[in-house]
Parts: sequence; C-alpha cells; structure tokens
Amino acid sequence: MAKAKVLYVCSDCGSQSSQWAGQCNQCGAWNSFQEETSAASVSKEGSKGLRFASFAGKQKVVTLSEISAEDTRRFSSSIAELDRVLGGGIVNGSVVLIGGDPGIGKSTLLLQSLARVSQAMPALYVSGEESAQQIASRAERLGLDASKLKLMAENQVEAIIDAAAQVKPAVMVIDSIQTLFTDVLQSAPGSVSQVRETAALLVRYAKQTGVSVILVGHVTKEGALAGPRVLEHMVDTVLYFEGDSGSRFRLVRAIKNRFGPVNEIGVFAMQDDGLHEVSNPSAMFLGRKETLSPGSVVLASQEGTRSLLVEVQALVDDTQASNPRRLCVGLDGTRLAMILAVLHRHAGLQIGNQDVFVNVVGGVRVLEPASDLAVALAIISSFRDHTLAKDMAVFGELGLTGEVRPVQRGDQRIREAIKLGFTTLLVPESNMPRKKHKGIRLVALKHVRDIQDIF
Repeated sequence: MAKAKVLYVCSDCGSQSSQWAGQCNQCGAWNSFQEETSAASVSKEGSKGLRFASFAGKQKVVTLSEISAEDTRRFSSSIAELDRVLGGGIVNGSVVLIGGDPGIGKSTLLLQSLARVSQAMPALYVSGEESAQQIASRAERLGLDASKLKLMAENQVEAIIDAAAQVKPAVMVIDSIQTLFTDVLQSAPGSVSQVRETAALLVRYAKQTGVSVILVGHVTKEGALAGPRVLEHMVDTVLYFEGDSGSRFRLVRAIKNRFGPVNEIGVFAMQDDGLHEVSNPSAMFLGRKETLSPGSVVLASQEGTRSLLVEVQALVDDTQASNPRRLCVGLDGTRLAMILAVLHRHAGLQIGNQDVFVNVVGGVRVLEPASDLAVALAIISSFRDHTLAKDMAVFGELGLTGEVRPVQRGDQRIREAIKLGFTTLLVPESNMPRKKHKGIRLVALKHVRDIQDIF
C-alpha cells in the first residue's frame, strides 16, 4: 500500500506545497492553502483513474493540412435561449461548466433540457447531491416527459464513466463536480485535488469519445466558481447563472466559450412549472410606464450579439453623513466614480455633498462602457428633478476629457430601440447612421456639455 503524506494545496491555483504558508508563491493569494492527504505514489494496477487514459486508442501525429476544417458539429439543447448562450447549440465532445447560487435554477434548467433531448438521442443525468426519487419528483412537478432519460445517482467518477460506456449517451450532465471523488486520491470530495482530478478524467472522456459533458459547479460567497481556477481553464465553456433572489427572472451568461461569443446571455423566467424562455427581454426589463420619474433613463445596451434595452435609475439626495455615499447595483462602481468626476469637471455639476445611488431595473448587470451616458443623464435628471421624455433611449461612452466616445454595434442598438417604439435617440456623433430613419429624431453628442441642451 502506498504511504500517505500530507500536502498543502492552494484553493485558488491548485499549487502544492509540503509546508503551510500564509501566501501562495504562485498566485499570491492569502490564506488559501488547505491540508490534504494524498498517496505518495500510485501503481498502475491500483490506479482506477489511469485506466481511463485512452478511450479511442493511440493518437497519431498529423499535419494541420490533413485535418478537415468543417464546421463543428452541434445539436440543439431543445431550449433556444440556452442554444444562444452556447453559440448555436451543444458541440459534440465539448465540456460545459455552469455555476450559480444555490436554488437559482441550474438543475431545473438542465433537467428540462435533457428530458427533451432524450426523446431524440441517448442522454444521461448523473446526480451526486440528490437521490433518484428526488429527481423523479422534480420531473413530475415540472411536467416533463422523462420516459427515455437515463438517471444515475453516484459520486465515484470511475463508476460514472463505466456506466456511460455502457449507455453510450450523446450528452451527460454531472450535478455537481464538487460531489465527485476518485479512488486514486484519499482526500474528501470537493477538495482541490479531487475537483481537479475528477474534472480531468471527465474532460479526457469527453474529448476521446465525443460525448458532450455538462458540469454543474458550486459558487463561493463572492460569486466565483468554487475550486481551483484551473477548472475553468480545462473546460470549453463557462456559464454563470445570474439573478436576484427576489426576482423571478434569471440570466445565463457565457463567460468563456471556445465555440461562440462570450458575454452572450439567455433570459428565463422562473415559474411554478420550471424555467421559461423570455422572447422579448427588452420589454421585460423596461416595464414602461405612462409617465416617467426624474432620474429614469433607457439604455440601449449590448450583451454579446443581442441588443438589450434596460432602465437605469438614479437618485441624488442631500447627505446626512460627512462622507457622501456612492452606491450602484448592476453597474461598475469604479465607473460611477469616474462619471461623477467628469460631470463635475466638464459639466459643472456640483454634487460633492450629495448621496448618489444608481440601479439597473430588473436585476440585470451592465458592465460595458456604453452605459456611461445613460448613467450621467440619470444623475443630472434626478439632481435637477427633471423628467426625461419616455420615448428617448441613449448609449455612449464618456472619456476623461468629457468627450462622448463611440461604441460597438451602434446600428444594432438603434434598430432595437426603434423596434420597441422609441423615437428619440441620443448617440455619439461617430455612431450616427448614414441612413436616416423616418419619424426618428437622432441627436448626435460630441461632448458631455451637449447634455445641458437636453434639459
């Protein structure tokens, strides 16, 4: 039997050390080393994990010109919004990692997708957290036809791969990667070594057999995927579930995608019978009223290849504290501080003694610089108690010298706003379309001072 030894593994980067240290020498993280017990050596006969090293025989070396450059083969997940996030569907042999807060709907979405996919091709759902009875009860509550869906409740990765070799599924879901373990290691499930090794075995299995594998990952209290960062590098696609716990709307965002665009989003609504796709998310996030209030502005944002109109609200109020508060929800807080400085220097806005709160309605996050102009307009509107026109939408980036800079896909943003009935658009001068739109008023802005003419 191999002699066991104690190792200390960094939970951020996965580096190992024989002694505990306060700071990792590889990634610089503090207090990230965790104690683990590992086998000093693993024999070929005793290592079950190594027997999965090859599924398709030895690979030969070829020149790049000998490889066919055909389009990557995909199949639909049976959910259009999920296909959009994945770049057009699930790629054969790909590995997808999806994370999100507990109870946000990860298992529900994947169970809905696999139940539909199983009607056309073999599919396997592996649960390491719930029993088979619990999953069957959820499928019944959701009204799913799961008569052809294969189900397995197992935590050992070797047993899972053995079962998959017999079932031969086209797609397999692992819920979740933090609950799996391999016999090669003696550490507990969820440790850095177990997550890294089990994920490596599943990635190798997917690449050599062509089976698409979807991994569900836990998240930390900061919202990042739990486990070593190497886990995100091993997979092909990383998806995050976003949404406010008090809202019924959910967003799935692509953070990494080797087969499609990043920052693409899919919009869902949580109901009693599961997650439903939202066909017109702009109308959902806007929730337009007959009359607007001061501090409310419509932003024409861009999420991946999708134009999305959201409502940005600002509240400027006298502060009761010595240091005014600057808070924002759904936006980058550092950009808010920059926008306030630009408004003070180049637009003469004196709000140094005011609290400023900015929020994006609907729980959506907008992190692109094109939101600068909308935030500035909302702040000025609230400060001056002036209501903007309800048929007006804006987009644009602000520079430190006060200029309004162009943004990408301006024409697409304009078309989306016109489609939803907006007739007045404030855009950067460089994003002015060459073709005029009948009945649409386009206002070109060069500098932040030009905003004064609107009020």
